[in-house]
Amino acid sequence: MVADVRLDRSRRRGRLALLLLFGLFFGSAALALLLRSTGWQPAASRQHGQLYSPAIDVRAKPPLHRDGRAYAWEPERRLWRVVIPVPAGCDRACVDLSHNLHKVWQLLGHTADNVQFLWLGTMPDTLAASATHVAMGRSEGLRSALPGLPDPAGIPVYVIDPNGFVVLRYAPGFDPAGLRADLAKLLKLK
Repeated sequence: MVADVRLDRSRRRGRLALLLLFGLFFGSAALALLLRSTGWQPAASRQHGQLYSPAIDVRAKPPLHRDGRAYAWEPERRLWRVVIPVPAGCDRACVDLSHNLHKVWQLLGHTADNVQFLWLGTMPDTLAASATHVAMGRSEGLRSALPGLPDPAGIPVYVIDPNGFVVLRYAPGFDPAGLRADLAKLLKLK
């Protein structure tokens, strides 16, 4: 009789442990499914800029150099482009943006050579034209293909992949740390 009671308690404990394991496994799977279906993503997997999905193809509308030559995308070089469509008569806002973008470039470290900043229009005098910061013409064809232009709030910034597709947009007044973080993630895709 006493042995039956002990055996019954032991079975009950074993069943309870099995039910708890079952609940933990399927409960966490159900929670993950619920979070996925509601569109929640962990902060580490989100981008800071506005993601375009599908990406916008601008290969047929390349930016133009100051002398009118078309810019070659050259996908084999694996360069990511940050395009800055400078409005006419840009003053202090352009200078501030140029300082922020130069900091972003510096903080990219050894991967900075894989990023090129294309200034569509007049580049601020504080920046010297280089292989990294390239002064382009106004490039009206490309400007017409960039979503959200003109922006009355200021100067947006766009990230274009090595193949010539616009993948991200940063609204005027964006946090440069977000651009740096997104570029660092994108540069790992090489």
